[in-house]
Amino acid sequence: MSGPTLAEQIAAFAVATTYDALPADVVESVGMRVLDTLGIAVAAADLDTSRAARSWARDQAGGGPASAVGVAEPLPANLAAFVNGVLAHSLDYDDTHLPSVLHPSATVVPAALAAAQAHGADGRALVRGIAIGLEVCVRLGMAGYDTRTKNSTFFENGQHATSICGAMGGAVAAAVIGGASAKAITDTMGVAASMASGIIEANRTGGTVKRIHCGWAAHAAISAASLVEYGITGPPTVLEGRFGFFQSWLHGNYDPAQVSADLGTAWSVPGIFVKPYPANHFTHAAVDAAAALRAAGVTPDAVRRLTLGVPSPNLRTIGEPIEVKRAPETGYMAQFSGPYAVAVGLLGGHGLGAGLEDYTDALAQDPARRALMAKVDVVADAQCTEIFPHQFPAVLTAELDDGRVLVEKVLTTRGGPDRPLSFDEIVAKFATNAGRQLDDAAVSTLADLCRDLAGASTMDALLRPLTAIDA
Repeated sequence: MSGPTLAEQIAAFAVATTYDALPADVVESVGMRVLDTLGIAVAAADLDTSRAARSWARDQAGGGPASAVGVAEPLPANLAAFVNGVLAHSLDYDDTHLPSVLHPSATVVPAALAAAQAHGADGRALVRGIAIGLEVCVRLGMAGYDTRTKNSTFFENGQHATSICGAMGGAVAAAVIGGASAKAITDTMGVAASMASGIIEANRTGGTVKRIHCGWAAHAAISAASLVEYGITGPPTVLEGRFGFFQSWLHGNYDPAQVSADLGTAWSVPGIFVKPYPANHFTHAAVDAAAALRAAGVTPDAVRRLTLGVPSPNLRTIGEPIEVKRAPETGYMAQFSGPYAVAVGLLGGHGLGAGLEDYTDALAQDPARRALMAKVDVVADAQCTEIFPHQFPAVLTAELDDGRVLVEKVLTTRGGPDRPLSFDEIVAKFATNAGRQLDDAAVSTLADLCRDLAGASTMDALLRPLTAIDA
């Protein structure tokens, strides 16, 4: 093969990209994503699956340099990354890249934090590693995005691109933080590719295994980088090779330009969408549209009928079967309900407009909410379908008892590059999530640390307080 392979191009980019070469918006974005990820992990700490992940990690552990949310004792780096990755992904509250529909930070951030503790790295090294790891993760995901079908080929094959690409991006982040050479970074990708995995059958028929995907990907990321330090090597053609990553996962249906084009000059990181609401991303515009009706003075008792228009590919997730979506039995089911999202927006929610407090089993079964949801139809909308999947838009039409018809269009998704959340809004989300376990002073301290993450001398001040939460 003439010229550098894709993995070698990524490795060259990683080595050449110093902290000082990072654009200012990338540096700020990394700090926001670390704060957001840690807040979500704290909020998820009391889930049964989170307790299981911590117990499993404790049983494997023999001590180490790294910290995990809710684990008092220090852990080996790969186990700390596992725990924090499980917690970061468990509430469906983690950030999303479009149109690849990846959740990059839930793997890359836990892997990078654990690597930073293992290597005694400072904030500048951490920020650099996360930025590079997120970029790699997103570019690999985009290589598998099919412009003809407007869908991820990973997803169509039943594969969880988040954990597959996240393991690769997290491994690069860990290697960069550890000071690896270009050859070692190439090897790390070659090793991580044999560990990257995740299938999404649980989305169809149940099971909690999806919650561990990002944790296992972070575990694989740390393990791959560490194994290379011990002398294990990988193939330089790991991505495009005859038996490589893209052939194995995507059967050769991929776009290599998405990996290499403008690498190091065009950054995807600041454009990764941050979730303001703890629900399936397809429902967010419905919350905003209903909130706009509420702001215009519309009350639930004035509504005769509501029609929620969404992209046609989203209909099966948040609108079908409609009788189930109008009557979710649990808070988790409510997270995937278009009618419930309309109810949250019209009634008003917590946090930035909808918080974890709004998605409980009791509220999902609340008679008043059920009565409001019964008025909601979910339909495919042509304008929304045309915009999808670069945005997850919604058009909400309200027919009122007084004969008026009001239409609210939300064509851009809040938290994305067209409607970004400010650092202060991320702090507010963090306070709502982490405030379940930490006092106001601790919340403020951690927010300040992430606001100037590059200035941190170690990660201990950021992570050690989270080990003592009661979960």
